[in-house]
Amino acid sequence: MHYASEKIILAIILMAAVTYLPRFLPLFFLSRRKLAPLLEIWLSYVPAAVLASLLGPALLMPEGKLTIQITENIYFWAALPSFVVAICTRNMFITVLVGMGSAALLRLLI
Repeated sequence: MHYASEKIILAIILMAAVTYLPRFLPLFFLSRRKLAPLLEIWLSYVPAAVLASLLGPALLMPEGKLTIQITENIYFWAALPSFVVAICTRNMFITVLVGMGSAALLRLLI
């Protein structure tokens, strides 16, 4: 086996371990324990916080600068009806369809 190939395989194995272990270890050690109610409530907000941290910059700063003008940032305006639909229906499929339709309609009109 070539030296570079060995390095690549080792890098892949290490990256897999770094990706897998932080997910597996808490599940393994905490699955048999009852968590404090306050901790459970706090952990229930983690998915929303992660989603907000991923969507915030993408919606407010799509090209690296803060703008909400409809002519420069259609993503922000397409997200608004999507948020309303998500809150009202709690249906991911319909929410995605509304977001795609809103973005397509805004691109067509602007």
